[in-house]
Amino acid sequence: MAEQQEGKRIPNVTFRTRVKGEWRNVTTDEIFKGKTVAVFSLPGAFTPTCSSTHVPGYNSLAPAFFENGVDRIVCISVNDAFVMNEWAADQGAENVLFLPDGNGEFTAGMGQLVDKGDLGFGKRSWRYSMLVRDGVVEKMFVEPNKPGDPFEVSDAATMLAYINPQARKPDQVAILTRDGCTYCAQAKALLADRGIDYVELPLTHNIRNKALGAIAGSQTVPQIFINGQRIGGYEELKRWAARAA
Repeated sequence: MAEQQEGKRIPNVTFRTRVKGEWRNVTTDEIFKGKTVAVFSLPGAFTPTCSSTHVPGYNSLAPAFFENGVDRIVCISVNDAFVMNEWAADQGAENVLFLPDGNGEFTAGMGQLVDKGDLGFGKRSWRYSMLVRDGVVEKMFVEPNKPGDPFEVSDAATMLAYINPQARKPDQVAILTRDGCTYCAQAKALLADRGIDYVELPLTHNIRNKALGAIAGSQTVPQIFINGQRIGGYEELKRWAARAA
C-alpha cells in the first residue's frame, strides 16, 4: 500500500513529455529545484473523479495557491504523454502542469504504485497530494486504504488549508450574455478591471429565453452568478463590486 514520504527527497527521474509534436525530456530538477510545488497524483487520465473534481479543484484554486507561495501545480499520472496532453486539453486547466509518468518510475519511487489490475488498469498511482519545497516533501496527504478510489484528503481545498488556513479562495464567476448586448460588454469590462476571472456563457437566440427563465428567473442579460449565487444584471454587479472593494 501507499507510503508516506514526508521529509524525504522526491525521486530523481526524467519525464517523457510531448511539446508541439516533439519529444521533450523534463527532469525532476527542472520542475522542483528551488521551487515550491503542489503535486497531486491520481489513478488515471479521463477517469471520473480525476476529471470532474480533482483536476478542476486545483485549477480553480490555483490563484490562491500562487498568492500563498506556491510556484506551480503539478498533476502526475501513470499515463503516456499523448494521453496526458489530450486530457490537459480536454480539461482546459491552464494553471496545472500535467506530467506523464508512463513507466511509473516516479510513482514507484514515491511508494505510491499500486495494482489496479482488477479494473484492467495494471500498475497505477494511488491517489495522493503533497507539498514539495526544493525537492523535499514537506507535507503529504495520502488517501486512506479503502476499497475503490477514495477521495477524502488529497483535494485542493485540503492542501490550501494546510498552506494557509486563512487563504482567500478566488470567486467563481459566470456570466450569461448575448451578442450585441451593451450591458454585457460593460459587465465583462468591470470584471476585467477588477482582475476577476470569469467564464462567459453566450446564449444563442434559439435557447436564450428558455435558458434565462430556467436558470436566472429573468429574461434579460447579462445575468451574473458568483460562488453559486445569482447577483443579477450589470447594475447589481456594480453594487456587488462596490461592496467587495
